[in-house]
Amino acid sequence: MKVILLADVENVGAAGAVASVADGYARNYLFPRTLAIPANAGNLKNLEQHRSTIKRGQQSELSNASAVAERLAEITVTLKTKSGEAGRLYGSITPAMVAEALEAEHGLPIDRRAISFPHAVRVLGTHEATVHLHKEIEATLRIEVAPEDAAEN
Repeated sequence: MKVILLADVENVGAAGAVASVADGYARNYLFPRTLAIPANAGNLKNLEQHRSTIKRGQQSELSNASAVAERLAEITVTLKTKSGEAGRLYGSITPAMVAEALEAEHGLPIDRRAISFPHAVRVLGTHEATVHLHKEIEATLRIEVAPEDAAEN
């Protein structure tokens, strides 16, 4: 089945392209998620309009991602956790913990899957994480890992 892609789909094509996919894949995955529309005569005539709409949406996403990247570069997320002797943590800092702290402290809803560490965070101190905001934009986020106060336990 031929479809017009409304969004980038991995291993299929870029937004605005006409692609040939299996019928079931189109009916059960692409159409319900509004990732594509059928490439019939009427939709093919409106293809240029679809492409301009897609391009505007991509530009909007790109500008939003760059604004969030600038904001992330200016902030430091502080996480308090239990630690043992010599600053070693009981466990490690996870991307989900960072995403939760970003939401709570700064009101930035970042998906935990977009956050990655160059190495495991298992000691107290300042660390950096990479946040994938857009396929073209990545931001570096500073994370301060501090010990929990003994009075809180």
